[in-house]
Amino acid sequence: MDMLEKMSDFFEKRLTGYDEHMLSNIYGAKEFYAYTASLLPTAADAEILDLGCGTGLELEEYFAVNPNARVTGIDLSASMLRKLSSKFENRSIRLICGSYFDVPLGTGEYDAAVSVESLHHFTKEQKQKLYSKLKKSLKPDGYFVLTDYFAGSDELESEYFAQLEALKKEQGITDDEFYHYDTPLTVEHEIEILKESGFTGTEIKKNWQATYTIVAAF
Repeated sequence: MDMLEKMSDFFEKRLTGYDEHMLSNIYGAKEFYAYTASLLPTAADAEILDLGCGTGLELEEYFAVNPNARVTGIDLSASMLRKLSSKFENRSIRLICGSYFDVPLGTGEYDAAVSVESLHHFTKEQKQKLYSKLKKSLKPDGYFVLTDYFAGSDELESEYFAQLEALKKEQGITDDEFYHYDTPLTVEHEIEILKESGFTGTEIKKNWQATYTIVAAF
């Protein structure tokens, strides 16, 4: 039986070798981090919000293109944020240790938001609340770049969530905290939620097998 770990604990324990793991073991990662960064604003004063920034793999690529951008990064793992901070000592970056579901995102503050391989752990309802809050945080011409992996069918999507609930029941987990277990939606359902949250313009830009990059605007 897979023993579930709380989300923050899972990543705290896997800091060593995390970057190498992500780049070597996820199909297309060496390309999609750079591709995602290429879609973000190039203006020197760009304000960017990174949801689930981790150790900053997408930011390594982005700062190479736009070293003067100002980034706010949110992540549950304090250790990963410390590693990210050590990479970008000479960059304008504000880091927040917490859940992007709980952290206030403000109103009209960002030119763009980005999230890479972070949001495939949550339900439609959780994402809709987050995306509605995210939309409000963007400037009128702002947009959201999402790169994540998705379920290949409705049946597979349902199976992931059923497996998570079965594991929680077997392990006596009754709290509402986030546990690390992949529950990706289909890309079609993801786009539906984005539209329901106010992102009226959504476009699939590229994919690497099950990983897709979506740009959502309004």
